[in-house]
Amino acid sequence: MEKLFKLKENGTNVKTEIMAGITTFLAMAYILAVNPGMLGAAGMNTQGVFLATALSAAIATLIMAFFANYPVALASGMGLNAYFAYTICLGQLADHPNAWRIALTAILFEGIIFIILSLFKFRETLVNCIPENLKYGITTGIGLFITFIGLQNAGIATNSDATLVDLGAIKTPQVALALIGVVVIGIMLYYNIKGAILWGILITWGFGIIAQLTGWYVVDVDAGVYSLIPAVTGVGDFLPNFAALGETAFKFDFSYIAENAIEFATIIFAFLFVDLFDTVGTLIGVAAKGNMLDEKGQLPRVGKALMSDAVGTVVGACLGTSTVTSYVESSSGVAEGGRTGLTSLTTAIMFLLAIFLWPIFGAIPSFATAPALIVVGLFMMSSVLKVKFDGDMADVLGAFIAIIMMPFTYSIANGIMFGILAWMLLKIFRGKFKDIHPVMWIVFVLFMLRLISLCV
Repeated sequence: MEKLFKLKENGTNVKTEIMAGITTFLAMAYILAVNPGMLGAAGMNTQGVFLATALSAAIATLIMAFFANYPVALASGMGLNAYFAYTICLGQLADHPNAWRIALTAILFEGIIFIILSLFKFRETLVNCIPENLKYGITTGIGLFITFIGLQNAGIATNSDATLVDLGAIKTPQVALALIGVVVIGIMLYYNIKGAILWGILITWGFGIIAQLTGWYVVDVDAGVYSLIPAVTGVGDFLPNFAALGETAFKFDFSYIAENAIEFATIIFAFLFVDLFDTVGTLIGVAAKGNMLDEKGQLPRVGKALMSDAVGTVVGACLGTSTVTSYVESSSGVAEGGRTGLTSLTTAIMFLLAIFLWPIFGAIPSFATAPALIVVGLFMMSSVLKVKFDGDMADVLGAFIAIIMMPFTYSIANGIMFGILAWMLLKIFRGKFKDIHPVMWIVFVLFMLRLISLCV
């Protein structure tokens, strides 16, 4: 372990690293419950998505452990999975029979592009050219979007012909228990309980089982109300069903590219853009928490860390899940003393062990995972505190447009597109061409073509 991870050099030991790795897993294991439900809504096999999520997280985190030697874990990213399912599959490509296959193809291309950009150290340049206000505005908008999805999944927010949205029926067990779940997670976060979000999901689910046993929650399969009690008949049910993985792995559709090149390019760019600064921001934030930055405030071996992330995205696309990215929840393991890749190795092993728990995760309903979406949305929305509303109007309006367009048009891509277009147009109108990085001109042209295609 000492030779592999340089434990003494980093001021840590095996016990500390293992405990840190377990802590990180508990903090991010909620993705195993959330991701199958979200991608399942897009038409994918939920058990296959579960296996793809667990395996891609394990593989990507192992690469981070041995290649970059950082205590950073990776898995399918929140926000990116929402964009995959609700914006692309159920929105932009809703009428296409192979919507989720096209989305997986876009993620494959995203990962390949990231690998190329990482090889030429161009990824950091791309991040630096995006105005800070836009970055924080986009993160805030994604938080609102994820929160809205959580409210919908629980039935807290429902459709209204008069006002578009309305409050759901509080008396139903799904709505009531989801609201209780948010409070439960909030209480555990207040007391700094490890794995608060995961425990919140499990506790809400437990309340649901009690509601079913007492007759409050009534199973009605025809109405989409399923039993909350895991259908386990024996030990064999816990063995991974790799046939289900075959329903998602390598299911690409390349035919769409030739037919709709511009639209496909904008889909890739939206994935690229969100993952781009999200990954770098996460890596810097986690490293800063563990005092791993050098005297210049830079992250040593950042190229290897970014390459691990890029390869993880390709692996995830091949297995059948949305973009794999570095998790900010890794900071919980760093707070426990994790400093090397041994922390990541431990987390990866936990994800591998989790593939035997599908009967548990598969029975968790959407109203139990909704509180997790709402709370994660809260964490992302807190970036609004960093948005400057009294600076350059291009920065202010660009960030604001990005924030409001995501939840109100139900699309992360729309928020990014209109936010950047607003920023660019104001800069051009005021003649501040020196403020515009060459890369932003490419982005501007791409989004203008996308806008024109929507008008035709």
